[in-house]
Amino acid sequence: MLCGAGLDRVLPDPRRGHPVAAYGEAAALLERALYRSSRARGAAFAVLAAAPAAAAGGLVQARTTGAGRALAVCAATWAVVGGAMLGREAEAVADALEAGDLAEARRRLPGLCGRDPESMDEKGIARAAVESVAENTSDAVVAPLLWGGLTGVPGLFGYRAVNTLDAMVGHRSARYERFGWAAARLDDVANWAPARLTAVLAAAAAPVVGGSPARALRVGARYGRRHPSPNAGHCEAAFAGALDVRLGGRNVYGSRVEDRPELGEGRRPEVADVRRAVCLARAVNGAAAVVAAVSAVALAGRGTAGRGDGASRRRPRPAPGVRSADVRALARSSRRTGARSLACTATGRRS
Repeated sequence: MLCGAGLDRVLPDPRRGHPVAAYGEAAALLERALYRSSRARGAAFAVLAAAPAAAAGGLVQARTTGAGRALAVCAATWAVVGGAMLGREAEAVADALEAGDLAEARRRLPGLCGRDPESMDEKGIARAAVESVAENTSDAVVAPLLWGGLTGVPGLFGYRAVNTLDAMVGHRSARYERFGWAAARLDDVANWAPARLTAVLAAAAAPVVGGSPARALRVGARYGRRHPSPNAGHCEAAFAGALDVRLGGRNVYGSRVEDRPELGEGRRPEVADVRRAVCLARAVNGAAAVVAAVSAVALAGRGTAGRGDGASRRRPRPAPGVRSADVRALARSSRRTGARSLACTATGRRS
């Protein structure tokens, strides 16, 4: 997992043929076949699209051992983790803003979020970029790593499938209000623990950007639940506290407008805060990789210990050439005398 997280940092995603993109294309074909404005149809779509991805991960894990398993986990982690791409997209927006090219910044923003950039000024774009980095640090990095650490390749593949489906059909619109409900709820469940871990790691990493861990924890606890999303608010509030900025406000999504509660107690984000958010996200990404790896090792050790305990409770097999009746008689003799073991009595030798 550490190998895959490291590769994500240095090996750019291919422009064509990325496994997640290929999965999205297959899921789109299934959506077209199943679509009705119905929650039941949407639930069927979510299960039929996500389950094969998790099952494929389970098959990979079951068919590999040793170095082959390590390579499989490394490749799977690289495929599903998107922290480097998130950082590059945010830095491209920062580059345009720093150059005074508002049109280019607006053109680049849809690579980070689904808001309409045409009505945004420089500070609005900076706020959108910081919020997107905060939320997607959990979705793109912490969550897949955590699920991978807990369950291996099935968790890596399964989580990425769930999150991709939410991005495809989980948003509120006339088409997906009912059909996308199940995918959105499934994504909420999958991200509940990762979002809160992201908030804790962001607070711990706050000194990297000159912030206060105590303030990040306080702001995250106070404002995290005010966001309409059950998970995104915890990430955004913790980032706001670590960066000492104030997020939230009016967001425009095409013809839909949302007025969201403000998160944080500092100033409004500026262009420089976009790079600070990326720096904080990278620190969180590294910490999440370590947490996931430690979790994987701990669970593997626990499983090995459990198998050892089970083996120690198994009844020993009789030595070759000893009949079952002999074993029972010897056991009764051993219980009467209490002086010899079964094996010693069977062979006539002293221990």
